[in-house]
Amino acid sequence: MEALIQRSKLEKMKLEWIYINHKGDLSQRVVRVVDIQDEYVIAYCYERKQVRTFRKNNILSVFPLTSIQKSYGA
Repeated sequence: MEALIQRSKLEKMKLEWIYINHKGDLSQRVVRVVDIQDEYVIAYCYERKQVRTFRKNNILSVFPLTSIQKSYGA
C-alpha cells in the first residue's frame, strides 16, 4: 500500500481508497497524493474538491483508478 501511495505522488496518479474516519464512518474517496508524511497522507480529494489530510492507519484499502472508472466519472 505504501509503495502505491508513493508511486501515485511521483506519477500524479489518481487513487481510490476506502477510509475510516475517527468516528468510524467509512468512505470511498478518489484522491491525488500531494505529500506523504510519517503518519499522514496529504491528498486532493475529488469528492470534497479540496486538499485533505488522511491518517495512514485509517486507509483500509487503496488501488489505482482505472481507465474504466475514469470514463464513468469517478
